[in-house]
Amino acid sequence: MSHRPFPGRRSVLRGSLAASAALTLPVGLGAAPAFARSGRPQAGWGVQTGDVTTDSGLVWVRSDRPARMIVETSATESFRNPRRFHGPLLDAGTDFTGTTRLRGLPSGEQIHYRVLLADPDDPRRTGEPVAGAFRTVSRHRRDGVRFLWSGDLAGQGWGINPDRGGYRIYDAMAGLDPDFFLCSGDNIYADGPISPTQALPDGSTWRNVTTEEKAKVAETLAEFRGNFRYNLLDDNLRRFNAQVPSIVQWDDHEVRNNWYPGEVIAATDTRYTEKSVDVLAARARRAFGEYFPISTLRPGAKEGRVHRVLRQGPLLDVFVLDMRTYRNANSPDDQSVDPQGILGREQLEWLKRELSRSHAVWKVIAADMPLGLVVPDTTESRPNIEAVAQGDPGAPLGRELQIAELLRFIKHRRITGTVWLTADVHHTSAQHYQPSRAAFTDFEPFWEFVSGPLNAGAFPASALDGTFGPERVFVKAPTASNVSPAGGYQFFGEVDIDGGSGELTVRLREQDGTVQFTKSLQPGRVGQ
Repeated sequence: MSHRPFPGRRSVLRGSLAASAALTLPVGLGAAPAFARSGRPQAGWGVQTGDVTTDSGLVWVRSDRPARMIVETSATESFRNPRRFHGPLLDAGTDFTGTTRLRGLPSGEQIHYRVLLADPDDPRRTGEPVAGAFRTVSRHRRDGVRFLWSGDLAGQGWGINPDRGGYRIYDAMAGLDPDFFLCSGDNIYADGPISPTQALPDGSTWRNVTTEEKAKVAETLAEFRGNFRYNLLDDNLRRFNAQVPSIVQWDDHEVRNNWYPGEVIAATDTRYTEKSVDVLAARARRAFGEYFPISTLRPGAKEGRVHRVLRQGPLLDVFVLDMRTYRNANSPDDQSVDPQGILGREQLEWLKRELSRSHAVWKVIAADMPLGLVVPDTTESRPNIEAVAQGDPGAPLGRELQIAELLRFIKHRRITGTVWLTADVHHTSAQHYQPSRAAFTDFEPFWEFVSGPLNAGAFPASALDGTFGPERVFVKAPTASNVSPAGGYQFFGEVDIDGGSGELTVRLREQDGTVQFTKSLQPGRVGQ
């Protein structure tokens, strides 16, 4: 393996983060009292980087009061002769969050940065700097690429448990020193309140950190913002954010379980006083863009969308899908004509166009929902369908028609190296799709890998739909529903692309990093 090593990054960050540990906790949750009284802005929610390219990256921070964001970068942790970037004024309009784009960075290099928050009325008064580091994308194939993916955080009422050390999975992921982390959706559970305790099957008690905003389902903008802040109370996640850049997409629980545009919440669901899901989605989308460094959702961004392509050098392009915003209504999904599908026509054409333009060896399609796993929305004998597959193994119907169109396009345009990654179903598995097993045959074989949850209830394996000929080569899932993180079944995946051979290796890992399954794919080959 020729992945480029940066052995000093984590040791450097440990020193930097330890020096400011007391300053990276919000007031009332461990912040240094003397500093809190000083009247200088604090960055108590840590720092994040995202959508990193060969020469740029976004840095995120949240202040505890109005402040001017300043970012300094350096090739070393000493910050001798730092380069300074002046960022936005952080105020109540964005919940005191903001991002600064760092431009003109060297390719394939370690970037040390620190964020300073300055008093808007007196720029000389700055808070304690908060440090982080990331690697820019290398232009050289020889350097290889390593990244992780997963999803589903703080779901089913399983929140930050101090007795277990919080979200420990993030420390295991940080130990692999990835180039970036792909979060495949359900970054929050806006529809899932967090109570102080939950009973466990063995008679013991799960204890949660709680906040006011997590005491009910999110409806207001303030409540959605509070859901994103909740996860940042975890030490492990803040440390991880300071070390590893992210590529973030969303799914349903950023808004509400199984939502779709135009949905109206039933009057019988008394948890919600706001019944328009479109109103809730708009508020959630705003908070989502405020709390993650996403290039297409920054204030003033022309696109204003979640779907985008992140080019990670000659070996990899990541195509981030949005399977929420443009989908049709959930239904039995057995219609013979379905022009809108799960992506919408505009996003589908965008994806075709970008795949055709890609020169990368590997094209990872980051889907927030699986293709061949049946995910029902209701429990009737003929249920509404939440994802793509509806359980009919015959010719494509409903949303499968759009996926069939895409797979046919990939085949006839001779686009090689497509791999699908997803989360959503709260177990881990590997599916190989093969035309010889399928009802629809006009496509080339491909792999789909599933991981997650990060810290949520685990669920039994989903049923397979035979339309595209999937074979489940590996699965690890509980037999019971909503198994707590204390019961295991928390997962993340790793993708490692060798810079010499171009070989792509997927490893499905448990929460402590233990490898459960490995599959290596060769570049340029069809079917694997």
